Amino acid sequence: MENNFIKNKSTLVIVTVILAILMLATRYYHFGSALHLPDASLAIFFLAGFYITRTRVFIGLLLLAGLIDYAAINFGNVSDFCISPAYWFLIPTYAFMWYGGIWFRKKYQPGYQTLLPLLAILFTATSAAFLLSNGSFYLVSGRFPDMSFNQYIEGVVKYYPPYMFSTFAYMTVASLIHIGLMVTRGVSDTQDKSKTGF
Repeated sequence: MENNFIKNKSTLVIVTVILAILMLATRYYHFGSALHLPDASLAIFFLAGFYITRTRVFIGLLLLAGLIDYAAINFGNVSDFCISPAYWFLIPTYAFMWYGGIWFRKKYQPGYQTLLPLLAILFTATSAAFLLSNGSFYLVSGRFPDMSFNQYIEGVVKYYPPYMFSTFAYMTVASLIHIGLMVTRGVSDTQDKSKTGF
């Protein structure tokens, strides 16, 4: 049975706009810095799968990500090092996160018992996304023709923890906001029922 958290079109639009703004605010500088937050794209696609599940939103977020990258490289003096044939692998990378959100939506139940499925699904989806995006970059980008397997593993050890950390950090904040909204909605529903007797 599918949980319907968003019950009307205007709320769907609001959630979609919030996710797009978060991408605009964080994607320009992928790795973050003292002045910029790290890229939230993985968490954004997971949340979109969880809350919205509409394919056109997935496509719209993909296009937005591409436009942001284009603007960053052509107008923001951001390096184009990551643009290569491997860039196309970001589509299935984000699809892993999108379907991870949809998968969690099916497992979701209000309460603490939902934490373990969230952690397991988020870990699985993010790890798969990392292996696909990182592996494709090393294998087909043409940037590392002489890299040995041991050197690749060293790169995995270096980049995997921050990749996971930033996604889990954004999802922690999103989960706290979700809990707050559910509690507020529950209190509001209780008050309405006490007034109406239903």
